[in-house]
Amino acid sequence: MAFSPPPPLLLLLSLLSLLVLQSSAVIPRMLFLVPQQPLVLKYHKGPLLKGNYTVNLLFYGRFTPAQRAIVVDFVRSLSAPARSSRPPSVASWWGTTALYGPGGATRLSLGRVLLDDRCSLGKSLTDSDLLTLASRAPHRAAITVVLTAPDVLVDGFCMSRCGFHDSGRGGKHGKSRYTYLWVGNPATQCPGECAWPFAQPTYGPQTPPLLPPNGDVGVDGLIISLATLLADTVTNPYGDGFFQGPPTLPLEAVTACTGIFGNGAFPGYPGNLLVDPTSGASYNARGLAGREYLLPAMWDPKTKQCKALV
Repeated sequence: MAFSPPPPLLLLLSLLSLLVLQSSAVIPRMLFLVPQQPLVLKYHKGPLLKGNYTVNLLFYGRFTPAQRAIVVDFVRSLSAPARSSRPPSVASWWGTTALYGPGGATRLSLGRVLLDDRCSLGKSLTDSDLLTLASRAPHRAAITVVLTAPDVLVDGFCMSRCGFHDSGRGGKHGKSRYTYLWVGNPATQCPGECAWPFAQPTYGPQTPPLLPPNGDVGVDGLIISLATLLADTVTNPYGDGFFQGPPTLPLEAVTACTGIFGNGAFPGYPGNLLVDPTSGASYNARGLAGREYLLPAMWDPKTKQCKALV
């Protein structure tokens, strides 16, 4: 179902210095909003990630087995056969990425799951540390995801971003490029910025938080950022794919639709969502293992609108 919001909205950021060329961030979702120009993501003729890719998950810091299972099941759901879950499904949400440029669909499967619960690089990380962590996973036809626990500090986390995607170089003489992304668990550091609408917003309209579908404010908020960055990665992997605006602060496939989760969304209100009759939790997509998730709207290249699942 296509959703056409009022004039598309852009989060007003005061801290932009941490964003660099070929790196795109998920910004806090509840900062003040201002109008922007009509939303049209332009293709800048660079390579896209098409075909079969694996997603490596590196859990940095302490994640419980239940928390890891939520993330693993989400990744496995992205390219699951339609029969595996009732609509609206995680896979139908992901299917919109196939509309971006030539080459057809991007099919994701679960790759390696790595654990670094002892925090080998410490509990205060820089962007270069995140690149070091990402370099530990296989790169061939892969996207590596670094997920940091609530007690791990990352430069810029909460202040100007909830996560980002970027690229690195590997192989002989560093000639091969690979993509990676980082997402932080916002449970204790900044739930109001990076776990909304499952936490009371720090800024803007003070609407009551929704119940998270997997019962974990931090991880359900993390899933929103992870979904955002995976879609933005495959449609703009190296900074010359699909985006609007300057390459140092691009609006990409999902960041262009920040704050929209269902029909009727407006600042402070995520839109009309499904509600689980047993738990009372809000969601808009079903995945494998009976999971429910809340996924952000994605810009549809055909309709040139932000498309939400419900």
